[in-house]
Amino acid sequence: VPVRRLAPLSGRVYGRRWLVLLLFSLLGFAQGLVWNSWGPIQNSARLAFGFSGWDIALLVFWGPIGFAPCFFFMWLMDKKGLRVTVLLTSSLMVLGAGLRCVPVSDPEIRKKLIHGGQLLNGLAGPTVMNAAPFLSTTWFSPDERATATAIASLLNYLGAAGAFLVGPLVVPSPNGTSHLPLVSQSNTEHIKDRIEAVLYAEFGMVSLIFSAALAYFPSRPPFPPSVAAASQRLSYRRSFCRLL
Repeated sequence: VPVRRLAPLSGRVYGRRWLVLLLFSLLGFAQGLVWNSWGPIQNSARLAFGFSGWDIALLVFWGPIGFAPCFFFMWLMDKKGLRVTVLLTSSLMVLGAGLRCVPVSDPEIRKKLIHGGQLLNGLAGPTVMNAAPFLSTTWFSPDERATATAIASLLNYLGAAGAFLVGPLVVPSPNGTSHLPLVSQSNTEHIKDRIEAVLYAEFGMVSLIFSAALAYFPSRPPFPPSVAAASQRLSYRRSFCRLL
């Protein structure tokens, strides 16, 4: 009886993978931009919102703090897929960016809302910083994974770097040369308006990305791009035991 050789399994890639990569990369860019909003304009923020040096430092530190539940997002990504994880992440970013825009007159409440918004944006960090290899393995062929991972990872850092351009270009520095109360008050209100314009613009950008992901961001392609993408993964317990 002649022996029939089975053809080696091959994956299939889809053009939509670039759209998925684009949406995820834009999400990472927006997260980095929102996270680093306050450092480049800290002097203006102190004048407009009455922030102290501790407030500015904490606003930036909410990013690392938000990385604490990273194991939860890893579990969610593994069990529920990319779509659920990305939608949860982007919804946290929308809520966080929205909290920063709430127009309340009490400066202390406004400070707390801004801090809360930065924390929610920080909670998006585990996904935008860790999910790039998972996305590239799920959607891209082996010879494209390094490129896809690099793009998805780099955009988050470009967003943080972009804040050093956006903030100083839009928000003027405090004018310390005038001692007239009326002029000083007018300058403060102008700086505050410009900062709020940046906050509203970032909220609009995050909302658009969330809407696009809600409309189309599948967890995986109909057919895996490679044998490795289709293989069964080890449980977390067995993986940790193998590492030890």
